[in-house]
Amino acid sequence: MSNENNGIAKGKGSNDSTDKSLTPNTQQLTPDYTDDNIRHLSDMEHVRTRPGMYIGRLGDGNLPEDGIYVLLKEVIDNSIDEFKMNAGDRIEIDIEDNLRVSVRDYGRGIPQGKLVEAVSVLNTGGKYDTKAFKKSVGLNGVGVKAVNALSAHFEVRSFREGKVRDLTFERGKLTGDKTEPTQDENGTYIYFEPDNTLFKNYSFHDEIVETMLRNYTYLNTGLTIMYNGRRIKSRNGLEDLLVDTMTTDPLYPIIHLKGEDIEIAFTHTNQYGEEYHSFVNGQHTTQGGTHQSAFKEHIAKTIKEYYDKNYEYTDIRNGIVAAIAINVEEPVFESQTKIKLGSTLMEPGGETINKYIGDFIKREVDNYLHIHKEDVADVLENKIKESEHERKAMAGVTKLARERAKKANLHNRKLRDCRIHYNDIKNDQKEESSIFITEGDSASGSITKSRDVNTQAVFSLRGKPLNSYGLSKKVVYENEEFNLLQAALNIEDGLDDLRYNKVIVATDADVDGMHIRLLIITFFLQFYPDLIKKGHVFVLQTPLFRVRNKRTKIKNKKVIAEADAKLVKGEKKSDFITRYCYSDEERLNAIRDLGPDPEITRFKGLGEISPDEFVHFIGPDMRLEQVTLHKNDQVQKLLEYYMGKNTMERQNFIIDNLVIEEDLPEDETEK
Repeated sequence: MSNENNGIAKGKGSNDSTDKSLTPNTQQLTPDYTDDNIRHLSDMEHVRTRPGMYIGRLGDGNLPEDGIYVLLKEVIDNSIDEFKMNAGDRIEIDIEDNLRVSVRDYGRGIPQGKLVEAVSVLNTGGKYDTKAFKKSVGLNGVGVKAVNALSAHFEVRSFREGKVRDLTFERGKLTGDKTEPTQDENGTYIYFEPDNTLFKNYSFHDEIVETMLRNYTYLNTGLTIMYNGRRIKSRNGLEDLLVDTMTTDPLYPIIHLKGEDIEIAFTHTNQYGEEYHSFVNGQHTTQGGTHQSAFKEHIAKTIKEYYDKNYEYTDIRNGIVAAIAINVEEPVFESQTKIKLGSTLMEPGGETINKYIGDFIKREVDNYLHIHKEDVADVLENKIKESEHERKAMAGVTKLARERAKKANLHNRKLRDCRIHYNDIKNDQKEESSIFITEGDSASGSITKSRDVNTQAVFSLRGKPLNSYGLSKKVVYENEEFNLLQAALNIEDGLDDLRYNKVIVATDADVDGMHIRLLIITFFLQFYPDLIKKGHVFVLQTPLFRVRNKRTKIKNKKVIAEADAKLVKGEKKSDFITRYCYSDEERLNAIRDLGPDPEITRFKGLGEISPDEFVHFIGPDMRLEQVTLHKNDQVQKLLEYYMGKNTMERQNFIIDNLVIEEDLPEDETEK
């Protein structure tokens, strides 16, 4: 101990660089550490330097959790708070070119004397220690300031008592301040343009924004939102949410119940699995949390006690479609993005969330079932009995399949796994986790060699999978391929522990490939529709053509310059300029740009593409088409038509829509 101390002391106080007691690392010059090194960041600088602390993640707008939607939400939350205070029942939202946002409410308007502080000084707000606002979910004292700091341009106007104060900011710095008379209604106007140096290549997606806004109206009945001129309003709260999102018909009328700080709505359908929508203080908790777990537990318990029979909870919940919204004081979430509730208490020192939800469900649902015996209770019991019967019929098969899956987990010959998974809660890259479902060994071989082993897994199919349409879930366990796929995804008991964020179907772009896509998607639609509804299923778009030419032959110098600009640091210039084309239109454009006489290759299958090339198609520029499921899709009818028995109607449709490809002369193709 004394030798170490002596060495350290000598090292600090001596210029002797040859001191033998020092390791090579400590012999290097140590930078000065003085008062000048202690730096205080301004509020706006701190937000810009550490955006993840305030909005969770940046992103480009492709995912609902991306930062630009958090910015939008923080602005809207303030307007919602005004609505809850009975000040203004409409909000106008416009998004220009999917880039720039304006929000106008008709509440009381931010007090003008403190307007600068309210939008640019952290931990400043009017909601502290205010009972009415304790059940808001916004970043209390932070929200709009974060929007200001992370925007290239930010503007706020407060309309109040015949005056409007207008402030403008650039990246959080005040650039303009004026006050003038106005005849406009009281309220607040906020305009912001996210900073594209932080949010690279971002854009607001209309469908994500509209879903967010609809959720606001479901949770605030009577509120009208005008979005780019379109009116969004809900009269029946969470009941409307279920009506608008269900893709199959309910077995009985939706049960819709409200309490002081709770609202629930639920029904059952003939689909497999369980489907939940949950909210806390207006925040959509897409990953559930303590309130959703409490709902699942007590809805099953209450129904079981009502029938007074030994039904299994899984049989009771099978086919349920439900929504729950609660208001909690000072909620605690498991991440900054607030998509999973961690709180256990309704308020500090108050009763537990589990007890509050349990008491409400026990009282209200039990009463409802007694009142509506014939039209609800009897129908629900029949559904429970059907689920029980099917479960018992496949009990033996399930046991064998699970044993097989356990062995597969040790060595699943069909799965080439990655290191990072979606259920790795603390891993920052978990949302990048994906699995490619491929046809055949050649395709899976190319993907396996070029994939990112940290975040990309590969599951290889053996030819065409079974057509699962109209079959019971027993087939999932009897069919080895489906059973191993279920085990790989870890979805037997729901999506709570889903192992991959993106499930990507990667097949050839030919007839057989399209058929395999249909068979896989049918499997998911039949047994795991929530996987599609939650936005986890995609189809990989792969190039149909490669068009390339020697750079020395290309006449358009602009094309060469653009190709060179895309090279990453350290990457050498190739002798060829290459374009990968996903359609005939892209092919013709490439021929025009890379002419004269470029080399054109038609890819017939994934196996033809070398791993060196494939890396471009599954990297940052990967083209994915999301498989979506909406109410008006009429899933059952579509599946019956395309995947059911080969009817004359379907044969005639194929004949009428058959397209015969014709090989045209080269000169005609290039015209």
